[in-house]
Amino acid sequence: MARRTENPIASALRRLLRPLVQVLLRNGVSFGDFAEHAKKIFVEVASHDFTVAGRKPSISRTAVLTGLTRKEVSRLSQLDETSLDAGSQRYNRAARVISAWVRDPDFADPQGEPALLPFDGGKSSFTELVRRHGADVPARAVLDELVRVGAIEERLDGRLSLLTHAYVPAFDEDEKLAILGSDVAELIATIDHNIRLPQDPFFQRKVSYDNLPASFLEDFRKRAAEQALELLIEFDREMSLHDLDSTTDGNPPLPAERRLCSIGIYYYEEEVRDEPSQEI
Repeated sequence: MARRTENPIASALRRLLRPLVQVLLRNGVSFGDFAEHAKKIFVEVASHDFTVAGRKPSISRTAVLTGLTRKEVSRLSQLDETSLDAGSQRYNRAARVISAWVRDPDFADPQGEPALLPFDGGKSSFTELVRRHGADVPARAVLDELVRVGAIEERLDGRLSLLTHAYVPAFDEDEKLAILGSDVAELIATIDHNIRLPQDPFFQRKVSYDNLPASFLEDFRKRAAEQALELLIEFDREMSLHDLDSTTDGNPPLPAERRLCSIGIYYYEEEVRDEPSQEI
């Protein structure tokens, strides 16, 4: 008798949820809380992304698609939309400031590297950098955050030195969880796009070996990070030349069709554990 195999989507869901549930449990999120969020998202997606052309979304159709009751769909539809959390805002703002410091020639030294900047005073100052690229936030607040995470150093002469070309939250769990939400969502959306539109795929590849000596990875881990960062900086410079937030200086007209584009690289490793042999 043929062995019944697990549904591919169920198998994928089990693997996807395992690391997510680990994050949730570590942060005190119960199954009830998770289920409430999941039901809300099911209703939102069914109502906005699975509509019938020429017809308005209805509670009845959403209930059929999601398997929830009409009463539950109605309740969930009336809940307030979740606003962009503060952690995500801080992450995006700080990342943009560092990226601009790396690529904007107004804040570069004669060799094209990020210059030492005075906090205030003129066109090539940290205050001006934040004014252009940090949204409507005080420069001192951005400086304090970047010093806190070790991205900027305040020198004895008062000038500011950029220590890293990327912003990585060092301690703030809210910001790290914001990255979980944005980056994982984009990867899943990329895979979904490639499933739906195999004739026009987005690039999504990886290399993986499951039996490497730990001694090899000690050096490889560092080299992989350095080379990946160099590639992302190169992409960032090219994309920034076409970023409408910078090139239009806030003045319309904007092109009719605009896109969000992300390119991400990740590194992962774990210990290989041999399965114990079973007794016969």
